[in-house]
Amino acid sequence: MRTPSLSRRAFAALAAAGLVAALGACAKNDAVTPAPSSGAAAYPVTVGSLTLPAQPVKIVSLSPTLTEMLFAIGAGGQVSAVDDNSNFPANAPKTELSGFQPNAEAVAAKSPDLVVLDTDANNVVAQLAALKIPVYKAPAADTLDDAYLQIAELGMLTGHTGEATALAQRMKDDIAKLVKDLPKRATPLSYYYELDPTLYSVTSKTFIGSLFEMAGLTNVADAADTKGTGYPQLTAESLVKANPDLIFLADTKCCQQNLDSVKARAGWAGMTAVSKGQVVALDDDIASRWGPRIVDLVRAIVDAVNKVPA
Repeated sequence: MRTPSLSRRAFAALAAAGLVAALGACAKNDAVTPAPSSGAAAYPVTVGSLTLPAQPVKIVSLSPTLTEMLFAIGAGGQVSAVDDNSNFPANAPKTELSGFQPNAEAVAAKSPDLVVLDTDANNVVAQLAALKIPVYKAPAADTLDDAYLQIAELGMLTGHTGEATALAQRMKDDIAKLVKDLPKRATPLSYYYELDPTLYSVTSKTFIGSLFEMAGLTNVADAADTKGTGYPQLTAESLVKANPDLIFLADTKCCQQNLDSVKARAGWAGMTAVSKGQVVALDDDIASRWGPRIVDLVRAIVDAVNKVPA
């Protein structure tokens, strides 16, 4: 599948988060040799085609999402460098390295014993392999199960199997609890999710869209996805006509969008979501990553739904 034509802002946002990779036919790691579930990890450990002879102690992460996963499973002390977009947690060792346009020589200069990334830009995987540097590639998740699997695999590779298992279970439990108590509605609420001010959005078949579907929402962008990319660009006219009950803005940090800026758009003030103040400002980073803070995104969705009278 070809990457859809996106605005520069939308493409950059998705690519920086690794989500553009999800539009391609990315293979998932399909062979796993797990480390013991308790006690010290036994090496060598194999995940897919990658085998590590010993526990890595100088990990370079070129993915903001994988950086978050590593720190969340207790492997942060093994991370020696992260890319320039890895801004969470605050103590992650951020560098000038680019995950969007990675440079194999610059990565190698960090002397890593493991590199983790979510996309093979610039054919960097092969270049690092030629330098005998182990690489774990984890494409953008298509489903929650994909995210949980990546957490588990990172746990195996880093010697934190137990912590990874516990993290994934907490995420599952938290999400299940959040969606369980949503009010029952005769007619599902509709929503529009904004990637950027040029009206690129996501459909229900994307990872982000699936989270909204769990909350029982109907996506007004689905009908606009005539090319089947999952990331259609809507028109202002179609959005006004669709009149969504809720609007979620994932462009608040990049593009300073909020209720007031949306209300100022021609014809938008009369939309249900806008007139009733049901416009939700999301954190761009949380909204574009598939790591542990997925729970925070689901919570924001559920909170917004709960505020709309049943």
